[in-house]
Amino acid sequence: MKKNVFYLLSFFLLFTFGLTAQQEHELDSSIPELSGFHEVIYPIWHSAYPEKDYAALRGYLEDVNEGASKIFAAELPGILRDKLDSWNNGVNEFKTSVEEFNTAVSGTDDEVLLKAAEKLHSFYENLVRIVRPVLKEVDEFHKDMYVIYHYYLPEKQYDKIKLLGDGLVIKSEAITKAKLSKRLENKQDDFISAAEDLLSSAKDLKDLLQHEKYDAIDSAVEKMHSNYQTLEAIF
Repeated sequence: MKKNVFYLLSFFLLFTFGLTAQQEHELDSSIPELSGFHEVIYPIWHSAYPEKDYAALRGYLEDVNEGASKIFAAELPGILRDKLDSWNNGVNEFKTSVEEFNTAVSGTDDEVLLKAAEKLHSFYENLVRIVRPVLKEVDEFHKDMYVIYHYYLPEKQYDKIKLLGDGLVIKSEAITKAKLSKRLENKQDDFISAAEDLLSSAKDLKDLLQHEKYDAIDSAVEKMHSNYQTLEAIF
């Protein structure tokens, strides 16, 4: 057991030091502009809105516009590139809610203001759901998958892919044991099926890497990537 942990730690260190600064940055899925807006929306939704404090709601306008403008200008990190279309659509919806909030603040109808605040919160939460990993286990696997698929495979750096072979299997096994939240429990069976397919493809890739069957690695990585996309599409 200790020996396995030592090997895994060694692989992790080799993987980490083998990444460029740009690649490390691309693996960080956080969006500071989105997180920053939480400081604005939290008191709106949890205090001013339920208390129907219309003066407070109107008082947040400047902070809303300032925070929203940062979200509009935010760029997704590389690891979230597959979510770009959903993000752009979400930002457009969020922008509409910000415009409606501005209109409501300048008006005199407090019920319209409440509805605008509710919509602002709803579309902000939608943006958060788009980029937030559903499961940490899936996120951890994706970090390795991303580097392999977008950097190592195109450059035929099979030696670097080989260093990640054990980790891919371990991380995909962790996914098969993960439990979905109550909100997603109706998708648990589909999730398990997709997770098992992902694990199988990770094991196949590891076997090819160990036996240095490099002519078959490209298609094995493509299969694993496809299985990952199938898994992610469940959410």
